[in-house]
Amino acid sequence: MADKQISLPAKLINGGIAGLIGVTCVFPIDLAKTRLQNQQNGQRMYTSMSDCLIKTIRSEGYFGMYRGAAVNLTLVTPEKAIKLAANDFFRHQLSKDGQKLTLPKEMLAGCGAGTCQVIVTTPMEMLKIQLQDAGRIAAQKKMLAAQAQLSAHGTTQPSVEAPAAPRPTATQLTRDLLRNHGIAGLYKGLGATLLRDVPFSIVYFPLFANLNQLGRPASEEKAPFYVSFLAGCVAGSAAAVAVNPCDVVKTRLQSLQRGVNEDTYSGFLDCARSGNTRVLLLS
Repeated sequence: MADKQISLPAKLINGGIAGLIGVTCVFPIDLAKTRLQNQQNGQRMYTSMSDCLIKTIRSEGYFGMYRGAAVNLTLVTPEKAIKLAANDFFRHQLSKDGQKLTLPKEMLAGCGAGTCQVIVTTPMEMLKIQLQDAGRIAAQKKMLAAQAQLSAHGTTQPSVEAPAAPRPTATQLTRDLLRNHGIAGLYKGLGATLLRDVPFSIVYFPLFANLNQLGRPASEEKAPFYVSFLAGCVAGSAAAVAVNPCDVVKTRLQSLQRGVNEDTYSGFLDCARSGNTRVLLLS
């Protein structure tokens, strides 16, 4: 008996719920990733992921680790819905008489899914990165101001705290981008996002499907939950490592605010050729 087919709405709901849970669980790690990717030589605030998270909690509190999470929680459901629906659509179109897809066709279906999802992913990442990196820039400015004060007056003078600059909100950022740049402002870094998400889906979907298939106790049974979970972990980890260089470039291209003495870039190749970026990609 063939496997019972799950309806498309059920798949979209499952994908949305999984996306919400995933964002809630791993968002602090994503915040640390963004801040580590954006810092450049000579102005490094953090030495590792744990160092970044500890300093974030000390300076911004526990919920500082979730700065920008509202954007992801709002848009992750349509993002996952588009991604999963597109992958299923392309797999169905590429299959013949229900036969198992060959690896090249599985990769092609993943390519189509990754291409479709950037409709939502690019503006979501654009807004999220600004909100996540605002704390790093504020902490860097505060540290440099304190160092300048010590150099000018010595350690005997009482320090005067400068008023903290207001943090931007997603609504303010969206309004400013649309007013100044139109819809293209929300899609800055679209090419870099494609270069990250398309290869990710090309690696992830076929690898997950084949690993999950290996865990089935019989050809007509579904794989146990733990097998699907482990298959997802392995496939996601492999895909993330493969596209990490493109993710670094994407993050830096989409960042609107720069720290003191940090480089700006004219495009993907300019950022990839930068000495600071090359060091980070290899570290």
